[in-house]
Amino acid sequence: MKKVVILIVVVLVGSLFFLFGHRGKYFTHVGFTEGTIYKIVYESPKKNNYEKEIVQLLHDFNASLSTYISNSLISRINQNDSTAVVDDYFRIVFDKSVEINKASGGIFDITIAPIVNLWGFGFTHETPDFDPGKIDSLLQFVGMEKIHIEGNRAIKDLPGVMLDVNAIAKGYSSDVVADFLRRKGCRNYLINIGGEIVARGVNDSSKVWRIGVDRPDDNAVPGEALKAVMPLNNKALATSGNYRRFFEMEGMRYAHTIDVKTGYPVRHNLLSATIIAEDCMTADAWATVCMASGLNKSIELLGRHPELEGLLIYSDKAGNYKVYLTNGMQDVILLE
Repeated sequence: MKKVVILIVVVLVGSLFFLFGHRGKYFTHVGFTEGTIYKIVYESPKKNNYEKEIVQLLHDFNASLSTYISNSLISRINQNDSTAVVDDYFRIVFDKSVEINKASGGIFDITIAPIVNLWGFGFTHETPDFDPGKIDSLLQFVGMEKIHIEGNRAIKDLPGVMLDVNAIAKGYSSDVVADFLRRKGCRNYLINIGGEIVARGVNDSSKVWRIGVDRPDDNAVPGEALKAVMPLNNKALATSGNYRRFFEMEGMRYAHTIDVKTGYPVRHNLLSATIIAEDCMTADAWATVCMASGLNKSIELLGRHPELEGLLIYSDKAGNYKVYLTNGMQDVILLE
């Protein structure tokens, strides 16, 4: 994941869904990757079914960037395997992460892995640890300046530096599939991997793809209650939110988005951020930046980056949902 009828089929993934009509020359593939569900719909000009190739693409992608696979490239780098050789997937994600780290003033930082793991949101499945001493000790390993690529190797300043690319990898995987379909001559498609979406052209009812954004309710079924619907064509969209991944302890809620400066989960009234960009890797990362920044800082950042469009859902002091839209989001239909 407006002014025309869009009811027919609702496909739920993460906090977004997409809608499409009757099948014609379109293929639909559903599966599981990167710990989430994907659904890919495309028109094949030559009526070729590319499911096997897409599955292989996603398999290769995971073999490079999944922290949940112990022998993936990124896991081997995290484990200080000196034989790990950087591939194109890793290099592209790393370079984009460096770019957005600088553009966001350090807010986006994939070296946050040790802290994310400590809080129980990472790939080690640890029990959350509230020890300020442990948090402070792990902050020494956080900072994009502590790792770089030389030739085909990832070089760390400290062995304890680890990477977590989950805030950018799903978006990039959607781009990878989109690029594959484009090279095969497909002009109409929608790729949805865990809610990170790339759309081009129209669906098989000749309608522009339309994306729904959920209300940020804690217990709502994805797609059950929408806050907004928008068209998406030749663009990418990603949503990040703190209303589903969190835990509560001693009456306090801890969200999965971590402040890289303090090492603690962020606490603010921004509930979800939906970003539209030219590519999904960029949209994915900037949605995370917004959730780490809070409402006012996100508005400021979006104002400095006109290449991005954003929909921010936040709560006022009375607990009511409010929405901030950038100027380019005028086609969005807001729902109660």
